[in-house]
Amino acid sequence: MKPITRLFDFAYYQLETHNLDAALVSKKDGEWIKTSSKEYINKANALSRALLKIGVQKNDKIAVISTTNRTEWCILDVGVLQIGAQNIPIYPTISSDDYEYVLNHSEAVHCFVSDQEVYDKVLKVKDNTKLKNVFSFDEIEGCENYTKLLELGADESTQLDVETRKSEVVPSDLATIIYTSGTTGKPKGVMLTHYNVVENILASMPRLPLMEGTTRVLSFLPLCHIFERVLIYIYQHAGVGIYFAEGIDKIGENAQEIKPNLMSVVPRLLEKVFNKINAKGSELTGIKRALFFWAIKLGEQYEPYQANGFWYEFKLKIARKLIFSKWKAAFGGELHTMVSGSAALHPRLSRIFCASGMMIMEGYGLTETSPVVSVGMHANHHFKIGTVGKPISNVEVKIAEDGEILCRGHCVMQGYYKNEEATNEAIVDGWFHSGDIGKFDDFEKAKQLLKHQS
Repeated sequence: MKPITRLFDFAYYQLETHNLDAALVSKKDGEWIKTSSKEYINKANALSRALLKIGVQKNDKIAVISTTNRTEWCILDVGVLQIGAQNIPIYPTISSDDYEYVLNHSEAVHCFVSDQEVYDKVLKVKDNTKLKNVFSFDEIEGCENYTKLLELGADESTQLDVETRKSEVVPSDLATIIYTSGTTGKPKGVMLTHYNVVENILASMPRLPLMEGTTRVLSFLPLCHIFERVLIYIYQHAGVGIYFAEGIDKIGENAQEIKPNLMSVVPRLLEKVFNKINAKGSELTGIKRALFFWAIKLGEQYEPYQANGFWYEFKLKIARKLIFSKWKAAFGGELHTMVSGSAALHPRLSRIFCASGMMIMEGYGLTETSPVVSVGMHANHHFKIGTVGKPISNVEVKIAEDGEILCRGHCVMQGYYKNEEATNEAIVDGWFHSGDIGKFDDFEKAKQLLKHQS
């Protein structure tokens, strides 16, 4: 097939190369509902046809606010993007006033909501916005359901119109505006093109240990954030089944049901998980308690690639069998990799979880960089605890004199929507100023690498 240059191309790539029976899987009324690659595309096309029928034009903004990740989100994403409109994800837990600001600032003309709580918040401000319609994923009294659009678009006679619009979408077109919550002032809308995000995805893919067509992943970090959204596109390209967790409180239960091989996490979640495990260990007595804390202490000394030698690895093998296997069982027993982002992970936690057999690959990035700047990779000895890995292939990184991390490359945003002043402050001579402080693990080698790349 043609090279992937637009975000909706990933779904079509999956259909041609893997054609999964369970491409997207959500739980409803206690049952995991599978959507195949073919059904995924068919529903996205039906939605596109419906959106055209209700008058959606190129560059119209379509907002989506969902409390949890779900199959409908991905279908909507393809359905919106392939007709040249933009997907405007909004974080569900912000206030109604912030909903109003983002909806007005983005000039959204339609809005999709997940549930009653989100719908009620949108309803409070709808009359103060340009919204023409609000559609819901759940059945909500008084709100038009998303399935009605699928019915409206069921007639395939207008598919040629969709294909025409799709052919007109070029990589440089705006794909999404993601509003970031600053510490002060109103949220800023980060403008990302298809090219920004696609290039970031393709450069990030080699860092993940995905076995094409066989890996199962559990998704729960919000899709309104670019981190999880990019991972979803990566999973689609690799042809792996994506299972959407019912909520953060159901992660353990859902993991035991589907037995994921990989999932994304944030440090705060890992801290909570470890504290819960540690509390249970503290309740043990006698030899069981002694073994538990012996395993913890052993984990704190972990180094990758068997750097601690034979005797350490022998003890670790025992600890994994007696203690850490129970940790792994809590995640379904087959979880081998977690990708961590959004904040720095304490090296102690990284060591302990890696010692347990669940490797943590830590990464760094921002919404403004689409988002990946760097990420660890266990293969080829590219993993070092306490670092965020090496920059991906198409991103340059340098450290300013004051220690600020600067980035340059295809991933850097087009700018902040309707905010030229903030854009010019953030991007200077092509370099994005992150506002974060960092350093190279091996500064001289890194400088030589950057010099070579330049």
